[in-house]
Amino acid sequence: LDFRQFQQHNAVDRSRFESFTDDLRQAMFEEPVRFFVDLVHRDASVIEFLGAEHTFVNPILAAHYGIETPDLPADQWMRVDDARRYGRGGLLSMSVFLTKNSPGLRTSPVKRGYWVVRRVLGEHIPAPPADVPELPEDESKTGDLSIRQMLARHRKIKSCAACHNRFDSIGLVFEGYGPIGERREADLGGRPIDVHTQFPDGSQGNGPNGLRRYLQNERQDEFVDNLCRKLLAYGLSRSLILSDDLTIDTMISNLEKNDYRFGQ
Repeated sequence: LDFRQFQQHNAVDRSRFESFTDDLRQAMFEEPVRFFVDLVHRDASVIEFLGAEHTFVNPILAAHYGIETPDLPADQWMRVDDARRYGRGGLLSMSVFLTKNSPGLRTSPVKRGYWVVRRVLGEHIPAPPADVPELPEDESKTGDLSIRQMLARHRKIKSCAACHNRFDSIGLVFEGYGPIGERREADLGGRPIDVHTQFPDGSQGNGPNGLRRYLQNERQDEFVDNLCRKLLAYGLSRSLILSDDLTIDTMISNLEKNDYRFGQ
């Protein structure tokens, strides 16, 4: 999921985001690890990675998420079952991914959407051309245009639209989260947030919950296939080859027959 080196992540401007301490960065890193380990231990459905309504927090991460944790010791973690109340639940809305895929002084629907389609769904997208214009580094200095509007203008360039149409719309659902994954009602320039989007298949959705429904209804097979491929490659300690497809098919079949439980 591309967060291995997050403990050394230094792209955040700490003078603007003073809450982003080393302790918060470490807690962000640990959240998906604890979520994954718990899912394996419970032999739960792998679909929970996308659709779970719970997550895990320690007091530092809980404060970042606005979750009350009365009397929870500083070195302890707890499961939060109603995490959707706080805009969390499952992998998609974890701060580690939202922060890792932000440049520092603004959000990046491009990077966040690309992370979903590339890392979560396994979609292969070619590298951008070398002459792609950069968006402003600071979200508070984008003039009259929001990041959403800038991307819409960018997609009018035919050579850019082919790829951006595959992930921009997915990334836009995360605009309700700022550069360090904090929930927000306005961007850094004071403009109101819009999390409505039209997904690549033409369906409509709002925010992370809309994305969860889209992925589970329309792209769950891609997610399961990618998960199996990643785990098999890890287990074999090598890249996969064509003959591995038979094993992948067996893994997927076993999951489907057993409620997608991890142990299958």
